[in-house]
Amino acid sequence: MTFRTFFAYDPRDTEEIRLEKFAIFLVASSCTLAGIIWTVMYYILFGWGLITFLPLGFVIFVGAALVVSHMTKNHQIAVYTQIVFIMYITAFIQWNIGDVFASGFVLAWAICGPIVALIFFSFRRSMVWFALYLLNLVITVLFNDFFASRGELVEANTRLFLFFMNLSFSSLVVFIFAGYYVTSANREREKANKLLLNVLPKEIAPILKASSQTIADYYASASVLFADIVGSTPLFSDMEPAAAVDWLNEIFSMFDELVDKYQLEKIRTIGDNYMVASGVPTTRPDHAQALAHLALDMLAGLERLPARNGKRIDFRLGINSGPLVAGVIGKTKFHYDLWGDAVNTASRMESHGEAGQVHITQATYELLQDEFECLSRGIIDIKGKGEMTTYFVVGRRTQTADAHEGLVKE
Repeated sequence: MTFRTFFAYDPRDTEEIRLEKFAIFLVASSCTLAGIIWTVMYYILFGWGLITFLPLGFVIFVGAALVVSHMTKNHQIAVYTQIVFIMYITAFIQWNIGDVFASGFVLAWAICGPIVALIFFSFRRSMVWFALYLLNLVITVLFNDFFASRGELVEANTRLFLFFMNLSFSSLVVFIFAGYYVTSANREREKANKLLLNVLPKEIAPILKASSQTIADYYASASVLFADIVGSTPLFSDMEPAAAVDWLNEIFSMFDELVDKYQLEKIRTIGDNYMVASGVPTTRPDHAQALAHLALDMLAGLERLPARNGKRIDFRLGINSGPLVAGVIGKTKFHYDLWGDAVNTASRMESHGEAGQVHITQATYELLQDEFECLSRGIIDIKGKGEMTTYFVVGRRTQTADAHEGLVKE
């Protein structure tokens, strides 16, 4: 629990409710403090009477509402109390002091009521409170002479002082409240943007936010990697679910760091399957090389991870290169995905590969052969594809390895 969340704290509250609770605590506390100042000020100017009692009554009732809201964990009590009393206590003060000028336009405080309503209620419900605020203004203007004849005699300098106090302090409260709410709203917007970037590439997210059109792009040459655990069912069969998920999280978090290192695009994780693309959504000439570096580092990273329950996890990795289509699907839960024969073939490379090996197609081999050591598997039968010549990536060539080592050190 922090200072921002202590008021009417309920662990079941959403972040939006916590924001609302602190917002009403902030504005109600500010107005209550102002009520104390105005009570003292009116006592000095007018002595003890109804005019002085009214702001004191505001302090008592709004303060009591804050206490009740805190104890019941229901901030709506404070919201309604704040709106009603800030609108009508100020109106009664206005009418008892006299005309608009004699009171220093104390009714300026009443605008806080509709503003609070606008923050916490729907626009339609807020219009009711705004209409009541306007009604107070109309009554004040229409009966201004009547209130002046029954009010206090206030000197010109005192009027000017009251006008300054009312307008400046009410504006300050509105500014603080609006500033806090805008800052909080911006913070929530940033969180939403970060969440969007977690599921969409940074190049695609702004396009989706700006337009509702279908996003689908053709890429003439890109590469796709699939990685899958070998024998996951028996591996996790005697483990607690939480322990299995924790183990997978450790591995996939390490994979995520490597994907960021090589500026690649993680497409998805489904169960124990991990999918990465290179050359989308931003094209790059070294898309196959970048994925090969990633794949070798993934295997090296797995070797460094400690065993659990005497067991180690082995992955099969498959890569293919070729044309594909990438785009966003879904209306509520967006997903950036890939389609095309190149994607399906990459998946087949993984499923027909071997544990601890990076299995690639002829197309990918032709892009890697100058920089990586590859071992031919010859011609093998691939389900749904027929006979294909495939290879294992076994390491980096000396020049490539030296350059990669320099990159790692940097």
